[in-house]
Amino acid sequence: MNPLSLFEEERLTLSKSIALSVESLCHYGSLYKHWAVSFSGGKDSSATVTLIAHLIETGQIPRPKTLTILYADTRQELPPLHLAALEILKELERRGFATRVVLPALDYRYFVYMLGRGVPPPSNTFRWCTPKLKVMSMERELEVLRQERGEKFLMMTGVRIGESAARDQRIALSCTKDGGECGQGWFQQSTSEAIADMLAPIVHWRVCHVWDWLVKADVELGFPTFEIAKVYGQDVSDGEEPINARTGCIGCPLVQKDAALDRVVAQPEWAYLAPLQRLRPLYWEIKKPQYRHRKHGEVNKDGSLAAKQNRLGPLTLEARRWMLAQVLGIQAEVNQTAERLGRPTLSLINDEELTRIEELIAAGTYPDKWDGTEPHGDAWLPEILPDGSVQPLLFDRL
Repeated sequence: MNPLSLFEEERLTLSKSIALSVESLCHYGSLYKHWAVSFSGGKDSSATVTLIAHLIETGQIPRPKTLTILYADTRQELPPLHLAALEILKELERRGFATRVVLPALDYRYFVYMLGRGVPPPSNTFRWCTPKLKVMSMERELEVLRQERGEKFLMMTGVRIGESAARDQRIALSCTKDGGECGQGWFQQSTSEAIADMLAPIVHWRVCHVWDWLVKADVELGFPTFEIAKVYGQDVSDGEEPINARTGCIGCPLVQKDAALDRVVAQPEWAYLAPLQRLRPLYWEIKKPQYRHRKHGEVNKDGSLAAKQNRLGPLTLEARRWMLAQVLGIQAEVNQTAERLGRPTLSLINDEELTRIEELIAAGTYPDKWDGTEPHGDAWLPEILPDGSVQPLLFDRL
């Protein structure tokens, strides 16, 4: 057992954290007729949505005229988290709460955008996945909700201190304005014409509070939240130290190690998902020059040479067909084992998306300012100097 520190007694308990959340929801919630909750299926948003539902049911916070839970389905979430999110939505609906599943537009879904349009897998310098898969679709749905409600509403999120240094800095800066108190929710007010104001009612929760609540919500309150803890690689019922792990998309190409997927396949019931571990190396492979086009002699609108010559661009049509076959092969391998074991199957690319990918490839679709006539990325090309002169190749490629 770890010894108590001098200030240990001053640390927030779960009950105190909930009380502070109740204060913020009562105060800010009473200012709006309509509420919405952004739900991603992760630990923090799952804690937020189940907490709000429970507090409304028990009369601890006012029931708004409408409450809508918006689940952002990127189609790239880890299967156990996705299934758990769908079960939570079912339970919320059973209790009388309105829910909506928000999907990206077909042409912006992960594999359609990548293999149909030819955009390379996302990277830390070209992170198109978050805006295309989540932000754009959620903004579109929020606009629809704003029109339906006829007025600005309150949007609740699971943002919490400790998730990332950048986020903590934004919270710290905003909470110093006008005497704001982080301990009573992180509230962001916008103009009257805006879609919604934002409230993060569990911003002050410690990670152990999140885990404790998820277990309580499942065991005592009937919400199917216990599986979420297992996805993060721990069984809190056995007294494991709570971890502040984060999860991402299946085979996320933005991280050096896909710890989330590794934790999932290490669990016996999800071991059949192991072929998904081949996705991330596939993303890295397809970024190589031989699978892509390259600009050569690119000029600006005014006719001057572009500063960055020979930049790599989209995937070639041949590379897209090859990668499509690889992804479908991984999907088939997982699903064959799933059907044999009686486990949930997987949908990396569904029939609608496959049809659209094949249509876009057949049409020779490329991103803006590319048409497929550009040389391949591994072609030997003469160097174009800043003054426009060309340095020819000394040797032809064998």
